[in-house]
This record gives sequence, structure tokens and C-alpha cells, in this order.
Amino acid sequence: MATSEELLRLAVERLRQAGSESPRLDAELLLAHAIGTDRTVVIAHPEAIVSDGAAARYEEGLVRRSAGEPVAYIRGFKEFHGLAFAADSRALIPRPETERLVELAEAEVLHRLTAAPRPRGTPPIRVADVGTGSGAIAVSLAVALRRRGAIAEVEILGTDDSPDALDLARENAVGHAVADRVRFVEADVLPPVVATRFDLVLANLPYIPTGTIPTLPVAAAFEPRIALDGGPDGLAVIGRLVARLPEALADGGVALLEIGSDQAQAIEELVRRELPGWPSTIEHDFAGHPRVARIERPRGSS
Repeated sequence: MATSEELLRLAVERLRQAGSESPRLDAELLLAHAIGTDRTVVIAHPEAIVSDGAAARYEEGLVRRSAGEPVAYIRGFKEFHGLAFAADSRALIPRPETERLVELAEAEVLHRLTAAPRPRGTPPIRVADVGTGSGAIAVSLAVALRRRGAIAEVEILGTDDSPDALDLARENAVGHAVADRVRFVEADVLPPVVATRFDLVLANLPYIPTGTIPTLPVAAAFEPRIALDGGPDGLAVIGRLVARLPEALADGGVALLEIGSDQAQAIEELVRRELPGWPSTIEHDFAGHPRVARIERPRGSS
């Protein structure tokens, strides 16, 4: 039997040669998963002896990762916004940069709840998470609002055109005990008819240009292409949503749309063209990159 550090040293070199962009992190996460512990324990105890059974499980994980499979799919979950989400090939793996979208959404909802009195009978704040995928955005928002004691005054709808992704989203909602607060429906962007307008529309839709897809790390090949491919300019799917915002957003409503770090100018031009007179700004992620387009429907606009 070998120690953790011995297994890690061999695995890091093996993953580096296989093309991993983060071989040490991958090796540590997979070893922790094989042992049934946390990565911090693996780091803190390099001298620990790894059992034969755990070493065998580790080898299986390394084989899969060396072939390019994402660590999140091997482990079966991905940490996002302080929560663990079930992750598999039914949906895109949640990315750290998308946590900024959740934070902005939480702040927007709380502002609306506290900016003015809400007499008994005031309708709930309606939120749509378009292209929900694994449900990470909708579920994270619901959990955050529950912590604030605000979830009872909010309705959240998640939409996706993939039934498989919606099944995964529902599993994640159940896992975090918000299945009664988040509803999921199958739809291409939004339902064909929006009966009641939304106060807040959130979306992390595909925004990678088609021509860029082949240049992505090999791990991306394991994710649903439909969740990555944003068309020739990366804004094809986002553009479909922007075109529907006049019917989807309530007066004073806000859309928060995740974009690529090089798409700030393009999304602003799209908004000016499709939604003249609607204010839009760009929010940056924690690395300082343009990441979220904030689009507001002026009150009283037709």
C-alpha cells in the first residue's frame, strides 16, 4: 500500500502528460473521492496510507480523467455557490464565474423586497432562470433567499429545452430541499406564451461561438454541445431571449444574462438594436472580466 503523497506524485505527472490543465487539483480531488473524504484531508495528511480498495477506485478515476472526462462527472457532483450539485452528462457543469450571476440576482430580489412596503396580498416576485441546465442558478438563488427568510415572497421558474437536464435540475432542487419553491418546465428559452410577466429573468445560455468549440479543452467534449454552442457569433441563443424580453419582463423588470468575457460590446449593440431605449450595463466577475449584461425594461414602456 502507498501513501497519499506517493499516489499523488505519480498521478500529477500522469495527468499532466494527458493534457490536464490542473493536474495537481484533479489528482487531489479524485483521491479524496476515492477515499471518501475531503480534499483538505488529503492535503493535510500526505503520509496517510491508502487502502488497496481506495487505490483501485483512484486508478479508475485517473483512467477516466486521462481520457478527458471532467472531474465533476467522475465524482458525480460539482461545488457551486457553497453547495454541492449532482453533475453528469445531462447538463453543463456549473462554472465558478456563474456565481456572480447568482449574487447579482439575490441582490436584485432583496432590493425589490425592501425598497418599498409590501402590503398583504402583494404578488410574489417572479423569477425565470432560462436554460436552467442542472438547476444550479435557480436552486442556489432559492437556497440563498431561504437563508434570508425571503423565499416565501418569491416564485422561481426554471426552463430548459432538454428533458434530461430538467430531470437533473429537479434532483438538485430535491437535494437542497427547495423543490417546493422552484418549478421547472420544458421550453425553448421561454414558454410560447408568457401569461404573467417576470420581475427578473436570469440566463446562462450558450455563448461560445461555433468555430471556437473545437479549441476548447477536451473535457468540454463530454458536456452537451447544445449547452455550449452559441452560434456563429456566440449570441444566437441569447439573441432569441433578448427578442422576447418585451413580452417576458414586467415594467421595471431586469434581465441578467451571462456573457463571454469578450462579448460586452456585442451584447450592448444587440440591446440597442433590439430594445431601443432600454438601459443596459455590464457587470464584471470576480476576476475583473465582463460577465453579466444587466438589461432593464423602462417603466411605462410599451
